Amino acid sequence: MKDCIFCKIIAGEIPSEIIYKNDGAVAFRDTSPQAPVHVLVVPKKHIPRIDSPEASEPVIAESLFKAVADISAKLGLKDGYRVVVNSGKHGGQTVGHLHLHILGGRQMGWPPG
Repeated sequence: MKDCIFCKIIAGEIPSEIIYKNDGAVAFRDTSPQAPVHVLVVPKKHIPRIDSPEASEPVIAESLFKAVADISAKLGLKDGYRVVVNSGKHGGQTVGHLHLHILGGRQMGWPPG
């Protein structure tokens, strides 16, 4: 999508601190971190939400979950981390491109926001 900020980051049109890439996903640091480690993992293919039909394609799911595993190991999150997916307005999704938040580096509270 031409107006999607994450698509522009993936295409290299907007600078970002890319920390990981695989065949189907890209990960970069969040510009407004909510934890000492806050990384966004996005599919390279524009998918609006987690409940979009394309999100359940095996290659997409595999790429995203592989990225989370690789990034958590790379960043040394051995004590744990949280993965958050917001979906839709009421779920707090602010960018219309599926993305997973990896949050770590501190104890997470419950219940979340």
